[in-house]
Amino acid sequence: MQGIISIQSHVVYGHAGNSSAVFPLQRMGIEVWPIHTVQFSNHTQYQAGWKGRAFEAEDINQLIAGLENIGKLNDCQAVLSGYQGSAAQCQAIIDTVAKVKASNPNAIYVCDPVMGDPQKGCIVAEGITEQLTGSVMPIADVIVPNQFELSQFTGMAITDLEQAKKACAKALSLGPKMVLVKHLHSLSDEQFSMMLATEDACYLIQRPHLAFDKQPVGVGDLISALFTGALLQGNSPVAAFEHATNASFGVLTLTQKLQQWELQTIAAQQELVTPSSNYQALEV
Repeated sequence: MQGIISIQSHVVYGHAGNSSAVFPLQRMGIEVWPIHTVQFSNHTQYQAGWKGRAFEAEDINQLIAGLENIGKLNDCQAVLSGYQGSAAQCQAIIDTVAKVKASNPNAIYVCDPVMGDPQKGCIVAEGITEQLTGSVMPIADVIVPNQFELSQFTGMAITDLEQAKKACAKALSLGPKMVLVKHLHSLSDEQFSMMLATEDACYLIQRPHLAFDKQPVGVGDLISALFTGALLQGNSPVAAFEHATNASFGVLTLTQKLQQWELQTIAAQQELVTPSSNYQALEV
């Protein structure tokens, strides 16, 4: 049985981190082996706060060792990483990727380098940003940053389309083979812009920007999972990009319709496999 190791945060209530990534991948027909970097009662944007804790990096190492003992690293098709609770966990990710690729050279590593966003700024513990940009992102086959995280990785300001393309080109020169920018906020206020950059070309998708009283959390985690799943199902990078865009938009559309803050991933599950929208990528 082949599957994906997904190393991310976990919330008991709602959908963020692994709670936003695991079910969509399963609904697409993909086995997921989740490892949690933190376990919180709810995501961290609640005014009332949250309860829970981060796990030790050694917990990740032990779980990977257990999978190795039963021979399952051979069957790992991809490692997907998201929010890290400490700089030491970043090293555990690096070690995990090395072990998986030693067991299965065809496995890919997809890194969602969670550092923050334009509104929140840096939201991770000390040392994580430096570890992500200096050691983790360069070994990834695919990175899925937002605009803020792409700028952190490349050291480049992004205010328009041409700068976004140049930043993606710089990112590709630093190690990754593919860059999916899950939100380019500087391109438009009315349209939600996403970009895919490969060694061959850059592609842009713009779909309507949905207004919420409180912006849902976990959308980036959902996009990363959908893109990874679509790639593993044999889709081209552009087709996987379109699927991730349209499926996540379907979840957000129902979330808005139901006037909810938490992503309505379960209620909108059909969108994960057969999206009702069809926004297409344009080469730029």
